[in-house]
Amino acid sequence: MAHKRLRPFNTKATYPEQNLDNDLSQGVVAKGTTVFLRGQVSQDLETRECLHIGDPGAQTAKTMENIQMLLEEAGSDMSHLCRIVVYVTDIRYREAVYQEMGKWIKGVHPCSTGIVVPALARPEWVVEIEATAVIPD
Repeated sequence: MAHKRLRPFNTKATYPEQNLDNDLSQGVVAKGTTVFLRGQVSQDLETRECLHIGDPGAQTAKTMENIQMLLEEAGSDMSHLCRIVVYVTDIRYREAVYQEMGKWIKGVHPCSTGIVVPALARPEWVVEIEATAVIPD
């Protein structure tokens, strides 16, 4: 297979309150060199428990921890981030989110896009971050 799927799951288990049945992955390693991560949130990837409700800074810390863990599972790390997309549900959260995120990407310089959205998949989530990285030679 040309692509490696990281932590495949079905949305029936992740969103039991919604009528969904989609097969997704937390990330995909494409042709062995590029890692595309699903938008990560403040959720325990083992238990699917939502964490740090109401705290955008703490949600960002858990989100970045998930990104780091998934990149390491793929054979990469934070220093190989190329692109991040940050979604926040309130422009007032931007400072707390970016301050925390900055601790995780200091010296890396990925390209970044920030978007304010009305809502994420669960009302308790206030920040979601997508990431793309490479696996070093």
